Amino acid sequence: MGILNRSQGTVLSVFRIVVGLLFASHGASSLLGVLGGAMGKGGTVPFGTWPGWYAAVIQLVGGALVMLGLGTRVSAVICSGSMAYAYFVVHQERALAPIQNGGEASAMFCWAFLLIAVFGAGHLSLDALLFKDRGQTTAMPQAENG
Repeated sequence: MGILNRSQGTVLSVFRIVVGLLFASHGASSLLGVLGGAMGKGGTVPFGTWPGWYAAVIQLVGGALVMLGLGTRVSAVICSGSMAYAYFVVHQERALAPIQNGGEASAMFCWAFLLIAVFGAGHLSLDALLFKDRGQTTAMPQAENG
């Protein structure tokens, strides 16, 4: 268990980077038409439309901030909330279970960002670099010796 305990901070950082990159990719796809475009149809979400355009901005900006580990906790809370909104307002009216309503990605992103908000950025982040004296970059519990 020693190696697992020692690698917690690194794994948390890699998890944060991957989740942020995937989320930012969704936003870039919807706003910029890259990576398949909005809804995989090559287009973009029209400027200012509710809720799609605002969700895409949160995805692109919030995902990038989380990926970089800058303002991580606040960004992760906003991203988590946007995915909770997406799940309960957009997906849940179709069916109760995520597998039935197409809301698996929204549910997973919501919980992943909540985890990042609670545990922080980890030591491989701009937050850790900029605020290293504060010790507020992660709330990773200390491993027990026993």
